Amino acid sequence: MKPIQVGLLGIGTVGSGVFNVLQRNQEEIRRRAGRGIEIAMVADLDVERARSIVGEGVQVVNDARAVIANPDIDIVIELIGGYGIAKALVLEAIAAGKHVVTANKALLAVHGTEIFSAASAKGVMVAFEAAVAGGIPIIKALREGLTANRIQWIAGIINGTTNFILSEMRSKGLDFDVVLKEAQRLGYAEADPTFDIEGVDAAHKATIMSAIAFGIPVQFDKAYVEGITQLSAQDIKYAEQLGYRIKLLGITKRADKGVELRVHPSLVPSKRLIANVEGAMNAVVVQGDAVGTTLYYGKGAGSEPTASAVIADLVDIARLHTADPEHRVPHLAFQPNTLTDAMDALPVLPMSEVVTSYYLRLRVADQAGVLAKVTGILAGAGISIDAVLQREADEVGGEDSTQTDLIILTHDTREGTMDGAIAQMQALPTVLAPITRIRKEELN
Repeated sequence: MKPIQVGLLGIGTVGSGVFNVLQRNQEEIRRRAGRGIEIAMVADLDVERARSIVGEGVQVVNDARAVIANPDIDIVIELIGGYGIAKALVLEAIAAGKHVVTANKALLAVHGTEIFSAASAKGVMVAFEAAVAGGIPIIKALREGLTANRIQWIAGIINGTTNFILSEMRSKGLDFDVVLKEAQRLGYAEADPTFDIEGVDAAHKATIMSAIAFGIPVQFDKAYVEGITQLSAQDIKYAEQLGYRIKLLGITKRADKGVELRVHPSLVPSKRLIANVEGAMNAVVVQGDAVGTTLYYGKGAGSEPTASAVIADLVDIARLHTADPEHRVPHLAFQPNTLTDAMDALPVLPMSEVVTSYYLRLRVADQAGVLAKVTGILAGAGISIDAVLQREADEVGGEDSTQTDLIILTHDTREGTMDGAIAQMQALPTVLAPITRIRKEELN
């Protein structure tokens, strides 16, 4: 059988990895797919560099639309990134009857509903394993491997940059700004790291996983997003003393009134496997009613790990290329006509309705009665305390210090209730600085 013909849009870090892995493992890939998979055409603005990667046997152009217009191309791989031209090219490829493979989590999290709808109408596939957690096959696990389960929750370390920064802050006792500069020097963080450190990248990925887990449309605009820029080495140290580690988690959870979709720093018990994921590695925990807890761990970025996921999508399309579209795995695991109804039945909850537990750190005057006032406010709001840690004044401000840190762990409470209690505590004259609040996830 003639090899399936692939057009590649963008041959940067991931694109070159795709080409190299396909070349290196072509015989095994052919045996698995049932036919060869061949990159026949590449579009990149730097034509000379692209040609130096792919050699003479592949057509190289500087116009992505020339790839889409080529009637011999069966699959278009989009590795350009972003929301703008990438969206236009993906929709044009679909309209031209091409299957699409993309690693573009931002595009799918924001415009996925439109893209999947266009693909369904045209009878083509949009595959996106590489969009979440790099080389970890979490999309396939959620869409196929766990299809018998009613998914209860997902919690993931799905941004390697932030996990590297938090790991370094914990192991070396350094503050965020210092470690960020080091991460940039080592190439773990971009020159403009905003999407990573503010949690946006993780929220894109969590949005996609949430849609697949619960059979709802992608709704990035409803996600709660909080990054790691306000974390201090002090809080990481206190968390460790209490038996926790702080991780930036993407969380989506089935609740009584809908679905939680949130990204924020979280205290995780040190004994949990996910709490021990260090450096730039990724990990995702999925809780299903039948299977229980499952963990997926590996490299979340990089040339060949991400290429591994892209090529897995190519193989899937090669296998299903001639199948009736109605008999393929739906893009978001559930049949498309059920998604809108599910959105009404399972709305994404506002953060004020989310129920979780908390770590609170209060910088307070070192005098009698302060703890009683603080705990009285929490009791009045119906918030139960799990543990209290009060530092000696000289540990916080040195000898003769008149200030101390009060650390409180709470049991589960509604976020809106906690907001009100924090406002009351902040108004106390003995509370001397903005209160630090970090959510706590036991992941039982």
